Amino acid sequence: MAYPDDLLSTGEHVVIHRHPHWKTLVVPVLVLLVAVGVGAYLAVQVSDFGWASIAWIALAAIVAVLVAWLTLAPVIRWRTTHFIITSERVMYRIGVFKRTGLDIPLGRVNSVRFEHTLVDRLLGCGTLIIGSASDEPLEFDDIPRVEKVHSLLYREINDNPADDSTIDDHRTEDRVTDGRA
Repeated sequence: MAYPDDLLSTGEHVVIHRHPHWKTLVVPVLVLLVAVGVGAYLAVQVSDFGWASIAWIALAAIVAVLVAWLTLAPVIRWRTTHFIITSERVMYRIGVFKRTGLDIPLGRVNSVRFEHTLVDRLLGCGTLIIGSASDEPLEFDDIPRVEKVHSLLYREINDNPADDSTIDDHRTEDRVTDGRA
């Protein structure tokens, strides 16, 4: 899904658009399962009492609040968090009610690096760290396929068409007659 075109300047195009890695949704989904499971278990336990209907309403309200607060809100936050690299800038947008945005022009990016733990490597995500001209390095956590994002950002910053070629794409005039490159 491309980022909305009305937010891009003339001639600017989206190179990559990512949401945080799905691992950020593991705890909210576990909370959902536990809350519904415990709520159902307690509902069965109180079903023999005379005040069961009041207990069911209370349990349903508690489970609904827990699910909304600890599951629905993180899912919406995940869905509305965008990490975008365009041909002119790096954009980061987060939030629903309070929207926060960060733009870094590619010309102001001094360094790009990534970090990922063993678990991050297994899951295919990591932290992208961007050093800009005047600010301290900015860290963007849980970026899916962080190594590819790192490479694409580096390529956009340097805008070197030679980076797009493959190793086997050498010109024949660069080869020596005995087969050495």
